[in-house]
Amino acid sequence: MINHTLLGTWLKRFLTEYLFSVKNLSSNTQRSYRDTLCLLLPFMARQAGKAIDQLTVEDISPERVRLFLLDLEQTRHSSITTRNQRLATIHSLAQFIGLYSPEHIQWCGQIRAIPFKKTQRSLIPYLEKAEMDALLEASGGSLPQQRRDHALLLFLYNTGARADEAAQLTIANLDLARAPRRDLSSVIIRGKGNKSRRCPLWSQTVSEIVSLIEGRDPAEHVFLNRSKRPITRFGIHTLVERYVQRALKKSPSLKIKQVSPHTIRHTTATHLLRAGVDINTIRAWLGHVSINTTNIYAETDLEMKAKALALCEIRTKPSKHWRNNTNLMEYLKAL
Repeated sequence: MINHTLLGTWLKRFLTEYLFSVKNLSSNTQRSYRDTLCLLLPFMARQAGKAIDQLTVEDISPERVRLFLLDLEQTRHSSITTRNQRLATIHSLAQFIGLYSPEHIQWCGQIRAIPFKKTQRSLIPYLEKAEMDALLEASGGSLPQQRRDHALLLFLYNTGARADEAAQLTIANLDLARAPRRDLSSVIIRGKGNKSRRCPLWSQTVSEIVSLIEGRDPAEHVFLNRSKRPITRFGIHTLVERYVQRALKKSPSLKIKQVSPHTIRHTTATHLLRAGVDINTIRAWLGHVSINTTNIYAETDLEMKAKALALCEIRTKPSKHWRNNTNLMEYLKAL
């Protein structure tokens, strides 16, 4: 007979049945949930004085969860954002247990009542056009690895893809026009939650990618490492950092910026916004679920704020004081 009071009874169902089958979360999100539980369970076992496999649902009390969150900040020096992500996992676990176990509904409500900690929204980092051009120029070259690196950076800038999305891209996801300068090419990108979106490709991006995939199987990944294996998102991070260092000579302003693949994603959104692309199109381009997420680019872009301010600027013209104007009609016309 299954003991529904034991926490372990619910964990396997939560990780496999709920997150995968019901919620259809991406593999990265599932790993994040798993990592939270790997931290939570030993902490709770120490607090309860039990072995991990003997923990009950009620052992994960609200008081202990608060202590766990405090420990994350003080001992592991986790940021508030990370702390809130861990709490979101615990909320989801409580919701799952409460959904299938009526006797734990009160416990579920108590756990889900633990609030997220308020954070200050940081400024979105992005590159100016000259900085992005310098980064692309730094990756130019005729060697096979240089051609791959340039094509990858160009693809990230063109599509605003996340590092993991570019790493998982297969040749079959590409829809390349036979005449790139005349016909429209596109790519299907599989993003968070296994959601797909289609992005147009510039003719220059197409030309660079064609040289990489010529004669290869459609099931293969587009971007490979030196060992001819699919590049990882960590490899893409390293690649971006390497070319930032090379681009410093031409664009010294990059030295004060933390540039990552996600910075290039922000750059794409900002440059699209400056080009006059509407915010809802950018939302679909980046694969955002909510347009509120995309709106942060409109709030961040200082150049657009300055242009808007210039349009609203009040321009005054000098006029004579009314006492010095003896003609009433001239005075009225001067107002």
